[in-house]
Amino acid sequence: MSGFLNSIGRLRAPKRSPLNTPTSQTGFFEPLPSPGAEFTQNPLTSGSPQPKPLYLCQPFVKAALVKGSFKTIVAPPKYVDINEWVAVNLFDFYHNLNHFYGALTDFCILQNCPTMSAGPTLNFLWPDQNQRLVSLPAPTYIDFVMSWLQKLLDDENVFPTKSGRDFPNSFAYTAKHIYKHLFRIFAHLYHQHFEQILHLSIEAHFNSLFAHFLAFGKEFDILVMKDLMTNQGMGQGVAELSEKWREMGILEA
Repeated sequence: MSGFLNSIGRLRAPKRSPLNTPTSQTGFFEPLPSPGAEFTQNPLTSGSPQPKPLYLCQPFVKAALVKGSFKTIVAPPKYVDINEWVAVNLFDFYHNLNHFYGALTDFCILQNCPTMSAGPTLNFLWPDQNQRLVSLPAPTYIDFVMSWLQKLLDDENVFPTKSGRDFPNSFAYTAKHIYKHLFRIFAHLYHQHFEQILHLSIEAHFNSLFAHFLAFGKEFDILVMKDLMTNQGMGQGVAELSEKWREMGILEA
C-alpha cells in the first residue's frame, strides 16, 4: 500500500514536529524528527581497501528462514484498517528486535561500542538538553530509543487499543519516526555485532526479520535509506546489504 504517508489525507504528517521533552533525569531528550548522523574519517582505514563485512559474504548474506517474496507478508489483509496494520507490525518489529538485542547485550557494552556506529565512518547522534547533537555509547543510545518507544506503545493516545478510539492524525509521522530509530538499531547490530550473531547461530532469523522490516518500510514509504549514506553518496553498512538483497531478488527493486 504505497503512499502511506502522503496519499491518505488523515494520515499526513504535521508540518511541525512536536516539542521534545526529557525522557528521564539524564538531561537527554526524545529524538528529533531527523536525528543527526556524522561522518568521520577513520585514520586506521583511510586510503586502504577494507575487508567486506561478514553480512555481505556468502553464505551469510543469503541465510534466511523465509524464501520468496515478502510482498504478501507486508501487504495489509483485506478489510483491515491500514493504521491498525502498521501499528501491529511496528509493535512486532519492536519486540522482535528487542529480543535479538537482549541476546547481544553482553557484547554491546560501553567498552566495545563507545559510539552508535553503523558503518566504517558513520555514527548516529542524539540531542542533549540544549538540543545539540552529541555522540553517545551504543548501549545508551539504544536504551534511550527502546525506552522512548515503549512509552509510545503504551500511550493510548498514540496506539489506541480500546474500541471506538481512532488513531491520531499524526500517526503516519509517528510511524515513520519509530521506523527510523528501529532501522538505526538494526544498522548498529549488523555493523558491530554480526560476528556474535553468527556465533549464536541466529543469522538466518536476524536476516529474515530485517528483510521483512525493509520490505515493510518500502511498502508503506517509510524506509529512509539516505540516513545511511555518506556525503559522497556511497552506501554504508546495511545500505549495502539492502542493495545486495535487491540484486539477489530477495527484496523488490
